[in-house]
Amino acid sequence: MNIYSYVPRPRHHRYIHSSFSFNYFKPCATCLQDTGEVILKMEEMESIRLKDYLGMNQQDAADHMKVSQPTFHRILVEARKKIGCALVCGKAIRIHGGTYEMGMNPLRKFQCSDCQHIWEVMHGTGRPQDCPMCKSMNLHRVKDENGYTRTGYGRHGKHSEYQQSI
Repeated sequence: MNIYSYVPRPRHHRYIHSSFSFNYFKPCATCLQDTGEVILKMEEMESIRLKDYLGMNQQDAADHMKVSQPTFHRILVEARKKIGCALVCGKAIRIHGGTYEMGMNPLRKFQCSDCQHIWEVMHGTGRPQDCPMCKSMNLHRVKDENGYTRTGYGRHGKHSEYQQSI
């Protein structure tokens, strides 16, 4: 038997389709004392968003995160366990880390309000000044299936210091 037979296989990235503009919750009653914190991974927060907030069934939510249904269930159970612990024990919740990628389109869509031309621009290149067809400056962003969001690994994604330790 070789040494690699005991090494678990690498964890696949989970795909997150929502970036959260907050990353910390703390009970108001514990403002004067520190009762500790629970760290909720980004993929756990996404599972709560998909199942509990949006009301998706587990198979659709698993497909959305590009994991199997049993894996999604394990992520969801762990997230609910952590949230329950935080609520019962009065601990703060930090949303941080995990193994995930932002599952979004690297292109942004714009539409000219005058000629109705639609075109795509890479993220990070800035907003276009004018329409490439009619040169009108009257343009707006077209909302895609993921909303108006950026691509990449997210705020605390692939290169997180907590990724291997959690």
